Amino acid sequence: MTAYDNPTIRTLLERRSIRNFTGEAIDDETRAVLEEVAQRAPSSQYLNDWSAIRVTDPGLREHLAHIGHQPYIAQAPLLYVFIADEHRNALIARTRRITSDDPDFSFDAGYRFTQAQNDTTLALHAMETAANALGLGCVVLGSLLNDIDSLIDLLRLPDLTYPVLGLAIGHPNQHPDLKPRLPRSAQFPVDHYPSDDQASIESYLPAFDDSVHHYYDLRHADRPVDAFSEQIAAAATQNVRAKAVAPTANRQGFHLDR
Repeated sequence: MTAYDNPTIRTLLERRSIRNFTGEAIDDETRAVLEEVAQRAPSSQYLNDWSAIRVTDPGLREHLAHIGHQPYIAQAPLLYVFIADEHRNALIARTRRITSDDPDFSFDAGYRFTQAQNDTTLALHAMETAANALGLGCVVLGSLLNDIDSLIDLLRLPDLTYPVLGLAIGHPNQHPDLKPRLPRSAQFPVDHYPSDDQASIESYLPAFDDSVHHYYDLRHADRPVDAFSEQIAAAATQNVRAKAVAPTANRQGFHLDR
């Protein structure tokens, strides 16, 4: 038996995004297990600085699907929006007579947001992996950030919170091929960042572009998809909503300049 035969390893290596679900509901026990698994993810400084809003209201789900431009968001049996959450910690600190007026108050600092964002992502990934291990399918929803202002309002997010990602979970109604990944050597340099990185990229990029083309040709034979290198080039000049390193705090919580 090799490491590749380990069931946890197989679950991670066979992870793929599922965007089409059956109508079968997910039972309460399974949901409880998924939520407990998320809670066991690493937490920087033991701050437990994230929350995950489980969205059940059909109207709210439709609003989120509209924001994400993806109808399946409303159809997933389980739908969560994971948020960086220092609001709860600020309330806890208040019980010890520490408020935002304290000159050393730190829960509104950029580095705290970075910590919370990291913890939020780790919790989401733990839940996704557990769901996959149980035979469920998931898709991570960055698309919910298409309209952050509306998302904040819809979820009634208070100060010192910020939406990070969504997660849709259900019983798969599709089995897509695994999406190609860069050569392992491209993402795992040894000891230091490679000094000849441009030459290295040009050595593997044509073959990787071909593999990505082949993947998308099988999925979308009726519409061509740009090569990986062309997708990256397009993203390099995309009009990004904001380039701030981290949000600061305002009446609705952490926010990017907007």
